This record gives sequence, C-alpha cells and structure tokens, in this order.
Amino acid sequence: MSNVKALPGTFPLHENRDFITESEWVIFKLLCRPIDSLGDDQPESLSTATGGQVSIDRCDELIRTVRIHKLQGLGSWIARLFAKAGFNDDDIRNSDAAEIIKRVNEQAGYPICNEATIRALEALQLQWRGAGV
Repeated sequence: MSNVKALPGTFPLHENRDFITESEWVIFKLLCRPIDSLGDDQPESLSTATGGQVSIDRCDELIRTVRIHKLQGLGSWIARLFAKAGFNDDDIRNSDAAEIIKRVNEQAGYPICNEATIRALEALQLQWRGAGV
C-alpha cells in the first residue's frame, strides 16, 4: 500500500473517477471486456474489436490510462490526465516528476497540479523503485 495518499495541497493522486464515456462502456460491455483488462491490448486490435467505433488513438489513451492506474497509489483520475498528456506507465515511473506535472498542466490549460503534487509523485516514484516496479 502506498504511503502517499492526499498530502495537503496536492492533487488527490489516489482518487478514482470514470474515464470512459457511456457509449465506450456499452461497447466494451457488449464485447465482454472488463475495463481493467484493456491494459493487455494493443490499440489497433482493440479498435478493430470495436468495429472501429473506438478510434485507435482513443484505444491507445484508454490502454495507457489502465496501465498507469495499475501503479500503486495512483487513481484513475490522475491516470487519465497522465495519459491525455501523452504519458505511459514507464514514463510515470521513470520521468522527472516536475516535467510530468508541467505537461499535465499544459494539457489541461490551467495548473491542475502544483508543487505538492510534484513532491507526492516523486515519493511514489521512490516507492515504486524500492519495490522494483
């Protein structure tokens, strides 16, 4: 379990929120595909499985979101923001936390995350490295 929950002034890194649309949920439900299993797919094959109803780019984002969300201490809300900013799970584990947060804020168009969030992400990165993730 992560030591970093909600440090004062930080984005709630652990919080979960829906990250797929209702229509996407219906498509994956009809395909008998639990959302958590999307991390095992490739964007092209997942898009093909949906009959092209979900684009390759969107499938790529969903796959990255699911993989990032699997990192201990990160909820689906921040995982979605990281994926929208173009990151994958390896990037989140290994890239400079300040650069990650900078790109998330640029993608959002406003400072959704702050210095406290950078410190919290750095602490999580240290935990993942210590656990060999």
